[in-house]
Amino acid sequence: MSGTGRLTGTLGPRTRRVVYGESGPEDIRQELGATTTVDLAHVVMLTERGLLPREAAAALLRRITALRADGFGALHDLPAPRGLYLMYEGHLVAELGAEIGGKLHTGRSRNDIKATITALRLRAELTDLLGEVLRLQAVLLSRARAHRSVVMPVYTHFQPAMPVSYGYYLAGIATALDRDIDALGHVLDHLDRCPLGAGAVAGTDLPIDPDRTAALLGFPHGPLHATDAVAARDTMLRAVAAAASAALTLSRLATDLQLWSTQEFGFVEFPERLVGGSSAMPQKRNAFLLEHVKAKAALAVGAWTASAAAMKSTPFTNSIEVGTEAVGAGWPALAAVRDSVLLTQPLVSGARPVPARMEQRAREGFVTATVIANRLVAQGVPFRTAHHVVGEAVRVAVESGATELTTISAPDLGEVAGAGPSATELPTLGEVVDSHDRGGGPGECDRTVHVLTDRLTAHGRRLAAHRDRAARADRLLDEVVGALVATGGTVGAAATADAGTGTADEEAVPGDAAAESALSAVVSVPADVHAVFERTESAP
Repeated sequence: MSGTGRLTGTLGPRTRRVVYGESGPEDIRQELGATTTVDLAHVVMLTERGLLPREAAAALLRRITALRADGFGALHDLPAPRGLYLMYEGHLVAELGAEIGGKLHTGRSRNDIKATITALRLRAELTDLLGEVLRLQAVLLSRARAHRSVVMPVYTHFQPAMPVSYGYYLAGIATALDRDIDALGHVLDHLDRCPLGAGAVAGTDLPIDPDRTAALLGFPHGPLHATDAVAARDTMLRAVAAAASAALTLSRLATDLQLWSTQEFGFVEFPERLVGGSSAMPQKRNAFLLEHVKAKAALAVGAWTASAAAMKSTPFTNSIEVGTEAVGAGWPALAAVRDSVLLTQPLVSGARPVPARMEQRAREGFVTATVIANRLVAQGVPFRTAHHVVGEAVRVAVESGATELTTISAPDLGEVAGAGPSATELPTLGEVVDSHDRGGGPGECDRTVHVLTDRLTAHGRRLAAHRDRAARADRLLDEVVGALVATGGTVGAAATADAGTGTADEEAVPGDAAAESALSAVVSVPADVHAVFERTESAP
């Protein structure tokens, strides 16, 4: 069957290539793989609701599963003037006849199919991405514990500020990444409604069961509002935003590690498996993977901007701008962020701090100045006075060529009320780090890691629940499809043979009691299946 009834022509070849592209075998496999998963669930539901005879259902399921099994090879050379889906549907009609193949599209539209495929793919990609981010979080927390005592200066405005530890720095990255994990998990949680059943834009008057197809596809619920189901792709937008935020966090980590791996800093070293050389300069040892991590964040941010711009001011209904163009910008972004995470895992694991160099720079950076001022404050000296006194001591040390603050020799220190000899005792760097045990300071690093480890466990359970639900749905769909294929067509053939000859054809009706039992357990076909089907066939 060609055309739509209303239309008898199709797009020209060049226009068709722009709109639909030129699909190779892998493109066909990917697109129709998702489409046919939806079809399997839809056929099961139609059969259960009496909208599709069991024999027709079995024939459709056999053909669809056969196509899936050989990678849709039978479709590779077929013309697709109106896109892959209609080419595929046309093949089913050609192979099975309009009375069977033409019934597949009952009670639905390409609009809700496409929205459902988007939801399925987004769920799969978010699940995978979140799993990799959790692995990275585990690496960060492991290294934070291992390096909690490696003292280093923390910088503000690229100047030495206060002493912390390398482990504490990594725990800070993990704290930020925990929020990104939460955001990604929140998006995944909200992929809880299957759009299938929304139809073109306003649902359907046929007695379908959207909650059944939702369950077969691993969603807790069917659509709440049909127009919203096909009009909105805000979940994709939130997914890209959450992924972009994670990529931004990693880009900041990459910037620090790349700076700290320079000869000028010498804080961290990378093994040869994580660095590259130069085609011209023999001495080079470049931590170039960090530059990929930084750049991929830009791809994610740009994709969110493109996707949001495509959605902006579109009518709130099914729209190519939203469902195709805006969504299309999101997939490369999620892939880029996943790549960034995969690169960051070995970079964090493989980076080795250089404790001696880190401590040297901490000592030479006067990073204990604030704690000395605070010790004066603890003896009753006003903070602003203490700040001035210590600042002057640093100035004097610098002017004398000293690289460390060893004494406080400001002439008016003894006149400061409450200042005693202990006020000028300079603590060790380790003591300073450990003493900052309030406000989330480095002295609380162990507690921070413990809290984040507990949260990592909770995130892992949350992700496992999503994976389990999808896996259970896959098994259920396989079971009901297998049961329908095993019993649907052959039962019809047996009934026909028995009615014509008075004898059942034993070859056509294998005695599969297990399949019958499975069918009755998981497929609820109304007793008046044919009567219901006849009523819906005659409905306008």
